Amino acid sequence: MSDLDEASLARWMARAVPDFQGLGRIGKFPGGQSNPTYRIEAGERTYVLRRQPFGDLLPSAHAVDREYRLISALHPAGFPVPRPVALCEDRNVAGALFYMMEMVDGRSIWNGALPEIGKGERRAFYEAMIDALARLHSLDHEKIGLGGFGRAGNYFERQVGRWTKQYRAAQTDHIPEMEKLIEWLPRTVPRQTRNSIIHGDFRIDNLIFAKDRPKVLAVIDWELATIGDPLADFAYLAMNWIMPADGRSWLGGLDLEGEGLMTLDQAMDRYCDAAGCGPLPDLSWHFAYNLFRMAGILQGVKKRMADGNASSSDAEVMVAKIEPLASEAWRRACMARALDPTVSS
Repeated sequence: MSDLDEASLARWMARAVPDFQGLGRIGKFPGGQSNPTYRIEAGERTYVLRRQPFGDLLPSAHAVDREYRLISALHPAGFPVPRPVALCEDRNVAGALFYMMEMVDGRSIWNGALPEIGKGERRAFYEAMIDALARLHSLDHEKIGLGGFGRAGNYFERQVGRWTKQYRAAQTDHIPEMEKLIEWLPRTVPRQTRNSIIHGDFRIDNLIFAKDRPKVLAVIDWELATIGDPLADFAYLAMNWIMPADGRSWLGGLDLEGEGLMTLDQAMDRYCDAAGCGPLPDLSWHFAYNLFRMAGILQGVKKRMADGNASSSDAEVMVAKIEPLASEAWRRACMARALDPTVSS
């Protein structure tokens, strides 16, 4: 049973979707802490629908119209994203803003340790993922029509301010480490040297691979995308190597070489070669920021859960991670202070 109005959706698809063949089955994908996502079958074609959550929304969050604009620019540029189909801004159709794209038939990987893939093939999947990220960061966003997609200025400065506001808007508890980070991060923002499209949530379970080889067919879930410092994306990806293995994307504590997986140093070298950039700096500040942001995102989930609007069934498990993430973020901040006295004021 779907929480979408199927009759209303069918009428909209008849107007908006080329060669519409009639609405078939609708299924909701698991996960989707933020924007609920559905599989839509229509004759011989299958689509994916991404909509905003129902209920009151935090400012600037759940901007599915921005996602649609982005993939509409990336797809004709040859970057691997699903083909966009249509955007619906009429909330009467499905109760919220949504867009539709073609479904990419491929392989989703949920566990970053790649247990279902032979050890001799695992590194190639990480190479393909890192190459896709470097390719994204090498695109000229002005030339593909995304010149106004992000604001000018220091990306991290803007993002610290944004996530502080989002956290405050959703705050339910006093977490001392979050208060320390809110005071420390904006005073210690690193200088930005590059500018590009950034995904904002680039990890292995947001990629669709070919079923039979390590090729990225599509990068999905662009809700947090903007124009900014590409180091934000790489540092977020690098988090997988420092956080304890959890059966998802995190790898910390695993025998990486014994398991046929890349080390963080190898990943950094691969990215720099593919992106054509110089050596990356120590990432302690960036880890602190990303952990702070993750805690802020989950605080939004906690607020929606309290309001009865959480999308995913495992929301309660996720929000239990807020305080541990905040604690680890502050630990990384202390590491940054120890490594570089210029950020310890």
